[in-house]
Amino acid sequence: MHVFWFLLLTMVVVVAAVTLAVVGGGGSAVLQDVEPDRLTDPLPANRPVGRADVEAMRLPMAVRGYRMSDVDEALGRLGAELAERDAHIAELESALAGAQATAVNGPDLLKRPAGTPEAEDGPGNGPQDGEDAR
Repeated sequence: MHVFWFLLLTMVVVVAAVTLAVVGGGGSAVLQDVEPDRLTDPLPANRPVGRADVEAMRLPMAVRGYRMSDVDEALGRLGAELAERDAHIAELESALAGAQATAVNGPDLLKRPAGTPEAEDGPGNGPQDGEDAR
């Protein structure tokens, strides 16, 4: 019978302590508000993202994996930088193709200018195969 009274008294003390902690916690909050985890290694804003930046990036964990807003922000930034680099590469390739086309289709280096005597002779006026050019 002593065990019953001991367990009953212990249960009443525990219930009273929990009730006082929940209801009468005083004027201050029991738990302080904690700032949520944020991206600790953000991508650099003042220069292009490099391979080392992506490898060093650590996204904070959430209850079900990663925070979607942090992942979306990082992927959006990387996507924008890749699109910018692709556009720059396409621009450079276009300029290179234009320069190569100009070099190939440009002025014929084998033709002589119009003021030289060889050019005025014409193709049929010069020495023929086997003839002497004297």
